Amino acid sequence: MQSSNADILKQRVLLVDESNFDSLALDIFQYQATNNPIYRQYIEQLGKKTSDITSVSDIPFLPIEFFKSQTIITNQVPSKVVFESSGTTGSQTSRHYVYDPDFYVKVAIQIFEKFYGSLANFQILALLPSYLERNNSSLVYMVKSFIEQTNSQYSGFFLNDYKGLIESLKNAHKANPNQKILLIGVTFGLLDLAESGEDFSFLRDFDDVIIMETGGMKGRRKELLREEVHEILTAAFGVKSIHSEYGMTELLSQGYSYGEGIFELPASMRVLLRDVNDPFTLVDSSVRSGGINVIDLANIDSCSFIETKDLGSFLPDNRRFRILGRFDNSDIRGCNLMTL
Repeated sequence: MQSSNADILKQRVLLVDESNFDSLALDIFQYQATNNPIYRQYIEQLGKKTSDITSVSDIPFLPIEFFKSQTIITNQVPSKVVFESSGTTGSQTSRHYVYDPDFYVKVAIQIFEKFYGSLANFQILALLPSYLERNNSSLVYMVKSFIEQTNSQYSGFFLNDYKGLIESLKNAHKANPNQKILLIGVTFGLLDLAESGEDFSFLRDFDDVIIMETGGMKGRRKELLREEVHEILTAAFGVKSIHSEYGMTELLSQGYSYGEGIFELPASMRVLLRDVNDPFTLVDSSVRSGGINVIDLANIDSCSFIETKDLGSFLPDNRRFRILGRFDNSDIRGCNLMTL
């Protein structure tokens, strides 16, 4: 495939479903194995031939650490945006070179609206302090695009202004009681808000309020189990469940959880599990738990096949999954605070 075919692949990603996922994944693999220098070298070092890759289970997954040490781009296209992971103090961060940020926005909006409905029906308040403190966060870029779709004067970002956030929550509901309210925040920010001593009892009168955490303590607080975090947040905000987003700097697609840390994926993503002792061996559905490999078809201009540092398990339906922890103290966004 020539580089001009990237646009064709992107259009196919926007239309992908279960019936044609595998064929598109294989086409993208062949495209990236030919045109992505780092991925091509990695495949060659493994002693693999692209002609031997005939099923999705044969595709080699690039270790996510490569995004920290290498420039992962396909066809040497110039990046318009470089997303960088936040990391912890002194840690090496990942960089995702994005040639087509408009495509990222289109994919993210399509996914969110598939899970939650039109963004025009939302008012979004974002509490993302560690991400707002820098200018290259993929999460901020995504949420900013969501906020623009709401056309609400009360939608916006909040750094540490809890009183202003509470006032905006009240005003948003009063001005547009029929619109849903999404309070999305990095987990340590939501915990700080919950423990700020402010009164959130008014939220119990709201019919359509969603509290969504994006994972991550970033060294700001002690790591907690997801169950502990959600217990604190549900008690403070008076909601039945805490929603979650599964995303990371290295991915352009996102998964979402309606509660209990059970994630579902959009049509453009698939999770496969690998043996924890052998990264090159996938485990079948009977094992149910292992290291998470992600296929993100939207990563046309970087790499769609990524071996993450997350541990996960499938539910009995073999589609929905939970995050169990990490292989190490990696700074991947989307870990959702699980410790082993």
